[in-house]
Amino acid sequence: MNRLFPLALLAGLVVLPLGLGTNPYLLNALIVTGILTIGAMSLNLLLGFTGQLSLGHIAFFGIGAYVSALTSLGFDVDLGFGLRAVHEPWPAWGGFLLATVAAGGCGYLIGRLSFRVRGAYFVIVTISFAEVVRLVALNWVELTQGPLALTNIPAITLGLPGLGIWTLKTKLQNYYLVLTVGTLCYGVIARLVGGRFGRAMRGLKENESLALSVGINATRTLTVAAVISAAMAGAAGSLYAHYLRIIDPDVFLFATTVTMVIMVVAGGKGTLMGPVVGGLIFGLLPVALRPVMAPEAQWIVYGLVLIVILFVMPRGIVPGLSALLSRRQARPAPVLEVNPAVQR
Repeated sequence: MNRLFPLALLAGLVVLPLGLGTNPYLLNALIVTGILTIGAMSLNLLLGFTGQLSLGHIAFFGIGAYVSALTSLGFDVDLGFGLRAVHEPWPAWGGFLLATVAAGGCGYLIGRLSFRVRGAYFVIVTISFAEVVRLVALNWVELTQGPLALTNIPAITLGLPGLGIWTLKTKLQNYYLVLTVGTLCYGVIARLVGGRFGRAMRGLKENESLALSVGINATRTLTVAAVISAAMAGAAGSLYAHYLRIIDPDVFLFATTVTMVIMVVAGGKGTLMGPVVGGLIFGLLPVALRPVMAPEAQWIVYGLVLIVILFVMPRGIVPGLSALLSRRQARPAPVLEVNPAVQR
C-alpha cells in the first residue's frame, strides 16, 4: 500500500489535465499548488525529519525566484567606489540551476550559524533572515525594481538534440514541468531519508544525546539537511518566477511560510507523502470554496478543516490513515463455532 499509493497518485496527476480539458483556471491552481507543495516537501525535510522548525523558509523560495529572474533578465548595477556589476542575460534554465545553487548556499550559511544554538534560536534566526532578504528586495530598487517588480521574466526553455527548443509558455507545459520537478524532489528526499543519512536525522530528532554518543555529527547532519531543503525551495521559487513572469517583494510574505507549515503538519510531518497530500488539500481547498462563499467565510472553513483534521488525526492525515489501515489488517478474522450436535 505504501509503495503503490505514490505511484497511483503520480499516474492520476499525469492524466488529470486530460480530464480538465483546457480550463486555464484549474490548471493555474494546480501549478501554484504544485510549486507550494515542492516548498512544503523541502520544509518537511527540516521540520519532519530533523525536528527543526524554519519559519523563514520563504526566504529561500524568494531568493530562488529573484536569482533566477535576474539571471535571465540581466542587470547593470552600481556597487559604489567606481565599481559596477554587469550581467548579460542567460537562458532561463541557467537561472533555474543558479537559483538552486544560490538558495542552497544561503541554507549552508544559515545552518552553520544557527544550528549551534537550535530550538527557538533557530526559529528566530530564520525569521530574521527572511525579513532581511525581503527588505533588500524592497529597497535595492536599482537591482530588483523594488515594489515596481521585475517584469517580462522569460519562460523556461528546454532543448534536446534533434528535437529543437521548446519554450514552456502554456499552462499545460508548465504543469508537467512542475510535476517533473516535484517528482524529482520527492525521489531525492525518499533516497535521503531511506539511507544512513535519514537514520542520522531521525536519531537527532528522537534523542540527540544518544545520537551524539554513537558518533553522529549533529551540526554537519543538520547543515546538510538545511542545504538540500533550501536548494529545493529555491528551485520552487525559480519555477514560480518563470511561470508568473513577474516577481515582487510580496513573494517573501510570512503567510506563504505558514501555508507550507500547514501543508506539512496537516498531511503528516516526517512522512514522504504527508506534504504532498496536505499540499493538494490545502492548496486546492481555497479554489473549491471561492465560487460558493465570501472570502471571510473561506478562511473560516479553511481553519475549521485544519482543526478537524488535527483533532481526528493528531499526527496528520497520512500517519492517521496508515494507522487505521494497520488496525483493520491486524483485526483477527471471526471464528465460526460449529455445533457438536451437527458434527455428529
